[in-house]
Amino acid sequence: MRLLQRKPNGEIVFREPTSGEVPAYAILSHTWEEEEVVYQDLKKGKDKSKTVNKAGWRKIQFCAKQAAVDGLEYFWVDTCCIDKKNAVELGAAINSMFRWYQDAARCYVYLSDVSKPDTGVDDQRAWGEAFRKSRWFTRGWTLQELIAPRLIDFFSSEGGRLGSKLSLESIICEITGIANKALRGDALSNFSIRERRSWAEHRNTTIEEDEAYCLIGIFDVSMVPNYGERRDQAFRRLEDKIHRMYKGVDFEQFAVGLNLASFPEATQFVAREKELSKMHELLQDHSSRSCVILHGLGGMGKTQLAITYARRHKEKYTAIFWLNANDEDSLKLSFRDVAQQVLRHHLSNSVLSSVDQDKDLDQVVSVVKVWLDSPQNAKWLMIYDNFDNPKTPGNTDDSAVDIRQFLPRSDHGSVIITTRSSQVRQGIRIHVQKLPDIREGLQIVSNMSGRKGIEKDPDAIALVKELDGLPLALSTAGVYLEHVTTSFSDYLQLYKTSWLKLQTTSPLLDSYEDRTLHTTWQITFDRIQQQNTASAKLLKLWAYFDRQDLWFDLLRHANFVDDEWIQKLTKDELNFNEAITLLCTFGLVDPDRSPQQQVGARGYSVHSCVHSWIVFVLNKEWDKSHARLALTCVASEVPDTNEKNWWLLQRRLLQHATRQNAFIADDKLDIDGLDWVFHNLGDLYFDQGKLAEAEAMYFRALEGKEKALGPDHTSTLSTVNNLGILYSDQGKLAEAEAMYFRALEGKEKALGPDHTSTLSTVNNLGTLYSDQGKVAEAEAMYFRALKGKEKALGLDHTSTLDTVNNLGNLYKNQGKLAEAEAMYLRALEGCEKALGPDHTSTLSTVNNLGILYSDQGKLAEAEAMYLRALEGKEKALGPDHTSTLDTVNNLGTLYSDQGKVAEAEAMYLRALEGKEKALGLDHTSTLDTVNNLGNLYKNQGKLAEAEAMYLRALEGKEKALGPDHTSTLSTVNNLGTLYSDQGKLAEAEAMYLRALEGKEKALGPDHTSTLDTVNNLGNLYKNQGKLAEAEAMYLRALEGKEKALGPDHTSTLSTVNNLGILYSDQGKLAEAEAMYFRALEGKEKALGPDHTSTLSTVNNLGTLYSDQGKVAEAEAMYFRALKGKEKALGLDHTSTLDTVNNLGNLYKNQGKLAEAEAMYLRALEGCEKALGPDHTSTLSTVNNLGILYSDQGKVAEAEAMYFRALKGCEKALGPDHTSTLDTVNNLGTLYSDQGKVAEAEAMYLRALEGKEKALGPDHTSTLDTVNNLGTLYSDQGKVAEAEAMYLRALKGKEKALGPDHTSTLDTVNNLGILYSDQGKLAEAEAMYERALQGYEKSLGVENITTYIPALNTMFAFGDLFSQTDRKDMAKVIYNRALSGYTAVQGPSSKRCRQLEDRLEALQIASAGSKVGQNEFTEPGAAESRSLKRKLPSWEGG
Repeated sequence: MRLLQRKPNGEIVFREPTSGEVPAYAILSHTWEEEEVVYQDLKKGKDKSKTVNKAGWRKIQFCAKQAAVDGLEYFWVDTCCIDKKNAVELGAAINSMFRWYQDAARCYVYLSDVSKPDTGVDDQRAWGEAFRKSRWFTRGWTLQELIAPRLIDFFSSEGGRLGSKLSLESIICEITGIANKALRGDALSNFSIRERRSWAEHRNTTIEEDEAYCLIGIFDVSMVPNYGERRDQAFRRLEDKIHRMYKGVDFEQFAVGLNLASFPEATQFVAREKELSKMHELLQDHSSRSCVILHGLGGMGKTQLAITYARRHKEKYTAIFWLNANDEDSLKLSFRDVAQQVLRHHLSNSVLSSVDQDKDLDQVVSVVKVWLDSPQNAKWLMIYDNFDNPKTPGNTDDSAVDIRQFLPRSDHGSVIITTRSSQVRQGIRIHVQKLPDIREGLQIVSNMSGRKGIEKDPDAIALVKELDGLPLALSTAGVYLEHVTTSFSDYLQLYKTSWLKLQTTSPLLDSYEDRTLHTTWQITFDRIQQQNTASAKLLKLWAYFDRQDLWFDLLRHANFVDDEWIQKLTKDELNFNEAITLLCTFGLVDPDRSPQQQVGARGYSVHSCVHSWIVFVLNKEWDKSHARLALTCVASEVPDTNEKNWWLLQRRLLQHATRQNAFIADDKLDIDGLDWVFHNLGDLYFDQGKLAEAEAMYFRALEGKEKALGPDHTSTLSTVNNLGILYSDQGKLAEAEAMYFRALEGKEKALGPDHTSTLSTVNNLGTLYSDQGKVAEAEAMYFRALKGKEKALGLDHTSTLDTVNNLGNLYKNQGKLAEAEAMYLRALEGCEKALGPDHTSTLSTVNNLGILYSDQGKLAEAEAMYLRALEGKEKALGPDHTSTLDTVNNLGTLYSDQGKVAEAEAMYLRALEGKEKALGLDHTSTLDTVNNLGNLYKNQGKLAEAEAMYLRALEGKEKALGPDHTSTLSTVNNLGTLYSDQGKLAEAEAMYLRALEGKEKALGPDHTSTLDTVNNLGNLYKNQGKLAEAEAMYLRALEGKEKALGPDHTSTLSTVNNLGILYSDQGKLAEAEAMYFRALEGKEKALGPDHTSTLSTVNNLGTLYSDQGKVAEAEAMYFRALKGKEKALGLDHTSTLDTVNNLGNLYKNQGKLAEAEAMYLRALEGCEKALGPDHTSTLSTVNNLGILYSDQGKVAEAEAMYFRALKGCEKALGPDHTSTLDTVNNLGTLYSDQGKVAEAEAMYLRALEGKEKALGPDHTSTLDTVNNLGTLYSDQGKVAEAEAMYLRALKGKEKALGPDHTSTLDTVNNLGILYSDQGKLAEAEAMYERALQGYEKSLGVENITTYIPALNTMFAFGDLFSQTDRKDMAKVIYNRALSGYTAVQGPSSKRCRQLEDRLEALQIASAGSKVGQNEFTEPGAAESRSLKRKLPSWEGG
């Protein structure tokens, strides 16, 4: 192989062929054009000056450079690396070309007719059409250049990379019609000769003989080129080479044409490519005998598979013969047919012609085998079809076939055997199973029915799913639907209700020997019955169970039946295994090979169509005794929840119970005396979260027991107690209480008040009362149960400890965390002693301690408990047990609280996947985790994902528990919170009101859960600016919680904290401070000074002090909150960052802009890391940075921040969300400060319109924008418009916030400035005086000197006094303002310098100089003191 080499200096030279190893090289593929560089142009010593000017030189340079980029020194180009004038070299090259391309390190396809514009964007639309039409895809030689190389890159005429063979695979397949497997490097021998020929059908070559020569490598043959022989002769020589390679040198003397008449009728086959590839792999080696056995259920398409293989690969065999192996006579007749086929092609065969084919069939078999055994006749294929009755040691059937008598003796040739029996061992077995892809089933139905376009038809899909990939059933349905107008849904209904009649009236299928679906398995069943009656009995009994997962332990409960074969079947597992093995042998039953965790022996299943046949044919007469037997088997196997892996066994039983429940509903069995059965099934349904089904079963059990045993029998009362538990879980608390009372009264009478069973019901009543919020009653019940159990069972009995644990739960819910911890620790110590540290009951208490520590803010201790519980449960119960998954879920909640979002999501997803698998998609426990994922996504700002989770949880709970269940209502409440965060306030209110109404009805108006929703409504009304309504909600929640939980419970204190926030927003700062102090004191006592909830209140106090102008106190609070959160949650937790952000606000207001920027940047970096750059919390900090940059005069930076915040909010929350509109408002302020009046007005008007729509015209946030518009109009000199805006803002704020709220006073100040500018000095003075008096009243006289808006009013007031020649008063108020600005912003601030200038001017005036007004007021000073409301992010905890 001659290569080109690119030397370091860029020179390109030949590397002549040597006998050594060929170095790594690249290879070029292209289409020949004018001025190609040929071998003679590059010969040594040749002047290359003309060569480099040829058009083809550009391709060589391209290949050299691209090879260098890929680290390759050598490359090959066909135009110049072959001396085409040397016939020997040319012939060798043509025969080696495929291998050369195959061995290349990389192949570069240079497409001279495809241009890729240099736009900087890789847009396939710019060159895709030219690529599809490229000449390269039409040339013969480029076929092997496409298929042979492992790595191909496509390039445009400019040398720009278009993609690889892999990335462009789908387009290339579409253009060329070549299967993707061929492009990916599958052995070409896996593709038929016809298919490979088809790849070149639309390609052409310049020289006609090359149409054949370019396929030499594709077929892996060698032939000497003979240009001039013409195209037809070249192809004849090529075909001869191909046939000799596959069939041998002497193939013609044994060649027999394929006789399709001897084959069964073929239906429209759906390719089983996986099986066909495996068959080819096993049969292609002709060095010795190859035999493949296709085994599987009748109707699975084994015959069709064999037909397809034979037709696809017929050119590789000298002869293919089809034999019917149903019995010996059929086989002998098939051999006679083979002899006749051979003689038709080879009349001179004396051995075959000498036999009398009508009289001595045994001799015919013998001579055909002699012909097949000939050493030169090695490339035949024999197909033995329907070998379903093999002679085996256990098969006493006289008609059984010994196939060895009919197989040739020689070790050559290929054999395919199709059989229903898995006992055929003559070759390598391929289990032909149902079609795995529903699209294949749809294709069969479409082909057979002639109904097109059914791929997305839901009724067609439902039908195909029911037929479960069985080709015979699919074909039968299709041929029936071809002749009638019946819809797919109607056919499915007929299939389920009138199966046998439907099958007997369906048209016959020529392609199946057994003709119909309902008869295809009858012969097999008859053979089974002949060999083992117990097997046949088991198959009939299967009709009364679900088709999936039948196992011995389930049937062993049937050994009491008066039926000798059922008794034999269930006597021991060996008998069962013998019976089931025979069914598996004939393919009617499949063992379960699922990798899923399972308890007990693996089960067995039958195909859905076989099950229908069992039901409608084998059990044509319904047997009520068998139905009753199946029901008792299932009920007897229901495990107690204390058993190991009980939930896995229950999952196995559930499908059988569901089937038998339908029998009960349809009155298909005798239910007398089955009360215990219904009770057990009730337990099963209850444990699996199917509460409606459980209730129905318990009612059946109760009715039967009351009738048989009496209403006061302990067994009756046991069912009554279970109904109480069920009602409690359904949220039917009144009904639950009635059941418990009945059970308790009956047990006290029958067993005594101190019996452990009585005490269990007492304990249950305690739990019910706890759920109802009846704390005192719950405690009384628990104490009674505890005292009784301690006396009856002992202090350390596990049942005693269960009640101790329940008391811990009660105390935890009451906020008595120390008492709860004491109970849990007692329970834990007792369990560890009684059961061991790794017992599941011990671990449950460990898990509860984790919850308690989490509530106490002891997050490290909580994590330790959860991890211990998780490790123990994984070991004891397995990683997929529901109890294990509950702890996984709890860890997710803990990580979420810690701000470890990725870890939280991983835990929740693990819990969700496990619960979906173990309990089902709609189980309430599964839905609880779905709900938790919604919480997590909401906190991450993934609001769409959160909504999807909440809606899934809501839909599932409404279905499982009902629309009024408390768990359903909790999700409704969460949706309300989400909608509130999304700014969908009307939707939020609807959700909260639904939750409130439902909880009031279910739990009562004073239940703590009801009050939580009342509290949330307060939050919503506060955000809507409905402050009076909010206060009413908070006060109701507070009063209720104080009554139910006590004044110091953490939930009570949370509402106290919320009241503090409300009073702060209302400007009731003293009341706010009182609320915060109460909340803080209570939380410090209950949770400790460093608990995150305590620190949130500390943070809120910081915000209050900041609003009051108590800068030092605010900073102290923020620092305490920050230090505590950093310790408890970490530096980058979002709650920590909230306080960092608030510190930024404080520093900004103090004029400490550098410190503020540092805080904001830290908060921003943390939020981007923890929540992502587009989270709403991140965007809030971005918005705050915009305000800071605006205050610093960094206009461009401010605008960039606002734009980023605006774009993010519009994407995350929508263009009309209030948070989005706050940023729009801020942009308006920025434009106003820049003098971009039109842009500012546009922003303000957009913000105003949006807020009026979202919040209402009187909301305080709406009024802030109205105020800003007033300032803008004032700056524009639109005095009337400004006054109208200010007056609207003032009136609205007075109504919403009160006349002395700081926000109200800001607008009063602005009115003063407006009146001053108008020369209405008396009105201005009245406004200033009102503002100052209001600030003093609201904040306190000592605080207004550090409150910036108050200082701004003093500044303006001073200017007014100076203007009206009251210089002493001006001097006093200027000094007071200067003192305040100096304290807050520092002596070098702009305000301090302005005031010092004014005071100096007053001093000069006092010395006798008349100072004009303009010397006191620099241009624009008054306007700059107008209070525009820039809207920062919330200052939450």
